[in-house]
Amino acid sequence: MLPAAARQRPVGQLLREWRQRRRLSQLDLAADAAISTRHLSFVEAGRAAPSRAMLLKLAEQLQVPLRERNVWLTAAGFAPMYAERALMSDPALGAARAAVQAVLEGHEPHPALAVDRHWNMLAHNRMVPLLLDDRIAPHLKQPPVNVLRLSLHPEGLAPRILNLGEWRAHLLERLHHQVALTADPVLATLAEELRAYPSPPAPPAPEAASGHAVAVPLRVQSPIGTLSFISTTTVFGTPIDITLAELALETFFPADEATAQTLRRLHAEGAAR
Repeated sequence: MLPAAARQRPVGQLLREWRQRRRLSQLDLAADAAISTRHLSFVEAGRAAPSRAMLLKLAEQLQVPLRERNVWLTAAGFAPMYAERALMSDPALGAARAAVQAVLEGHEPHPALAVDRHWNMLAHNRMVPLLLDDRIAPHLKQPPVNVLRLSLHPEGLAPRILNLGEWRAHLLERLHHQVALTADPVLATLAEELRAYPSPPAPPAPEAASGHAVAVPLRVQSPIGTLSFISTTTVFGTPIDITLAELALETFFPADEATAQTLRRLHAEGAAR
């Protein structure tokens, strides 16, 4: 998301800003979008008005988020194209909501959750609350729960993450990439907050050093013992709604058999209640 002041600027300035953010020259972008460099230069300088189709083509080449494509369209005098709806309540997203819930429930007995663009938790399966205990500060569990803050805050999960330095470095790198991709100031502020939390250094993982690592694990000392996970992220393909474009499903898999057995037992006990 761009600052409010940026939203009042001409579309040519917004276009140039995103091109520079992607570290492309006018020649590179013009070639990718199959337009003339001269015309692109005129658009950026405000000497030519782009068509709606051209703007969308340039936005696609620059991987501009749907939310910002609406800003471009508005700045150029066109109507916004992409809607933003509430995932958990809007009837238009009923099919998507059912799909999200099916993925989350189908992932049991392993934890899974859905987050928005700012890492606020929108939905989760039954396993997620079972892994959180009373040692987590209540304010971190108040909606909307920010899962990055919950993970790295010294009053959250951080004291019980056995490889905190490694996991923290992994999350901050993901967040850094997301900020670079979206230019979202809320994410940038969140990144600054998380980096200010106390943390041990991130030592190289023994597995990584030996060349056998396939993913950064999350190792947590929970009330039911030590749990080890690897995580995956799932997003909607070709979304045309802002909410779905910014939605991510975070799914966790057991990294060892002991964790798998513990989760199966915990899930069975929960179902029996």
